[in-house]
Amino acid sequence: MNQLTRNIPSTEVAEMVGRDHKNVLQDIRGIIAHLDELKIQSVNYFIESSYKGGNGQQRPCFLLTKQGCELYGNRMTGADGTAFSVKYIERFNEMEQVPQKVVPLSKDQALVTVLRTTADLVEDTQAIKLEQHEIRKELSMINEKVEEQITLTSGEQRAVQKEVAIKVYEIENDSTIRPKLFRELHREIKDRFAVPSYKDVRRQELQTVLNYIRCWVPRKVS
Repeated sequence: MNQLTRNIPSTEVAEMVGRDHKNVLQDIRGIIAHLDELKIQSVNYFIESSYKGGNGQQRPCFLLTKQGCELYGNRMTGADGTAFSVKYIERFNEMEQVPQKVVPLSKDQALVTVLRTTADLVEDTQAIKLEQHEIRKELSMINEKVEEQITLTSGEQRAVQKEVAIKVYEIENDSTIRPKLFRELHREIKDRFAVPSYKDVRRQELQTVLNYIRCWVPRKVS
């Protein structure tokens, strides 16, 4: 229900309490003056309006919300106050049971609604794509950092050891000199790749290490 159907006109309130409408208007204006003094929004209780009188002229009235009826009823005591409370409560219950009238949209209104909805969906989709792009970017950066930290697996370590052995045996036939070459090559691998041991070489540098070993030439001792 819209706002108007949830309010009771002061003309109807006058009938409920058995008073002239002008007296009810006077009561309501007095209450509004008190609310204004207290800096309370009177529109939550009484809404200025008008109605067409018997002579066709527009006459002033107020629309009373449920809170407005309660506030007006508080001025009444005894059986009169109770009777009014029963009447306005029943009236509001009747209004709440009336199904809301659905007003069909015009073609232009329907088109505007569709365009607005589409625009919202497009905006949401673009925001989602942007967020996904940022997530993928962050994941890529994380993957790069992880790759930089991963060291050789046991199988890759054996590949390095094998390449070192092949190189040393290729260079030197004397078995008494080979241990020195092994130590020298391992030391140069640690120095070249800044690691405490060949086992700590980063996985992404494996191929570079293998190429380095294959091209390695021992230092000549003067």
